[in-house]
Amino acid sequence: MTTPNNGDTVTIDYVLKRGDGEIVGNTEQAGPQEITLGSGQIFPQIEEVLTGMEVGSEKSVAIPADKAFGPRREELVIDIPRENLPAEPAPQPGMAMQAQAQDGSPLTLYILEVGEQVVKADGNHPLAGEDVTFDLTLRDIKQAA
Repeated sequence: MTTPNNGDTVTIDYVLKRGDGEIVGNTEQAGPQEITLGSGQIFPQIEEVLTGMEVGSEKSVAIPADKAFGPRREELVIDIPRENLPAEPAPQPGMAMQAQAQDGSPLTLYILEVGEQVVKADGNHPLAGEDVTFDLTLRDIKQAA
């Protein structure tokens, strides 16, 4: 029985679901994912489960909102004057755009509404405040040198 250890690189397929079971992401869209265990690339709960899996095995990991993408923060929903945005591409609901937080760190904003004078944008992760479940399949293990 070969299972991965810290430092090993694993290839996984996944299905990401909201708490209500709605599928919001999977490897059919994104392709198989390569993860080096212990590098902090994924949630610790997923790393923990992967270290006990064999190639070909499947497991589900439920992660509560506070341990996943964090709570939804209403102060991250902001109004941006249209004149502060570039003319092209024209803002559309659902569009992601890069901004800079007050501390200078990068921030992704998701446009919620587009008005004549103001665009409403949300700096929360789209799954903030949501419990999520990852259905995982371990496809390959590349052991660390």
